[in-house]
Amino acid sequence: MHRILLPIFTFALITVPANAQSLVQEKLDMERAGFGKDTVMQDITYRDAARLDAYERMRAEAFRQARTGGASADVALLDEIDQRPEHSFTDFDLSGKWQCRTIKTGGLAPLVVYDWFRCQISDDGAGWILEKLTGSQRTRGRFFTDGDSRLIYLGSYFVKGDRPPRYGSGRDSDQVAYVFRGEDEGWRMEFPAPDRESMLDILEFRRAP
Repeated sequence: MHRILLPIFTFALITVPANAQSLVQEKLDMERAGFGKDTVMQDITYRDAARLDAYERMRAEAFRQARTGGASADVALLDEIDQRPEHSFTDFDLSGKWQCRTIKTGGLAPLVVYDWFRCQISDDGAGWILEKLTGSQRTRGRFFTDGDSRLIYLGSYFVKGDRPPRYGSGRDSDQVAYVFRGEDEGWRMEFPAPDRESMLDILEFRRAP
């Protein structure tokens, strides 16, 4: 199986302000203390902690580029997504069959909205696991709680026909995202500084019919 070769953009990961909590520093502190409890900080790589630290700045620049150069209908969709209120994940079950679509912002093209594909989330007893089932570019990974209204996703990128690597296998496959719930049953994942094509990717979800 031949891999799909995509142009790769490298973006500087901007450090968080001095008065903000750094996930890189938090991971380092917990690592030195010996991880007194099971936490996402045990699994997340330092590079992905840095990407989450840069999330706000990367998102702002990606949305600026998207609004400047994107098609009007796509910009309207992006604005609608941006204005959605955040809701709690408490008592919200992600398990089941979903439709998912990728929205790429900033980078190679200012704004690209893809078609809907099939995704599935299962619960293995330790938490929710996402699998993107269709499309040439896939992801598989696990969710971690990061407060009442936000989750963290650690996953692996792979292409159709390949076996998904384990998270932590390297920068070519490691993925990290913040996860937000909107109104009703809709929710989305936002990937800051992905390795391929864009500055920030959004993976949007709606229940499969």
